[in-house]
Amino acid sequence: MARTVFCRKYQQEMEGLDAPPYPGPKGQDIFDNVSKQAWQDWQAQQTMLINEKHLSLVDPDARKYLQEEMEKFFAGEEHDTAEGYVPPSE
Repeated sequence: MARTVFCRKYQQEMEGLDAPPYPGPKGQDIFDNVSKQAWQDWQAQQTMLINEKHLSLVDPDARKYLQEEMEKFFAGEEHDTAEGYVPPSE
């Protein structure tokens, strides 16, 4: 049976990650409080931000920016999106 967590992003019990995505306390917090679906959704959002804003992950400011956006994303707060991006209609 899959491990479940109460997802911070979607505010419901959902399937959890298989392992912490980062070492240390931040990774453990994500492991304990973020669903696999929310993590996958963040990965797609992060990739879009990196590509559209031409971020370099060797730049400490870019990493800090992504960390801040990740916190907003999981908290359900207003977060950056790529300019002109329109999500696909369902």
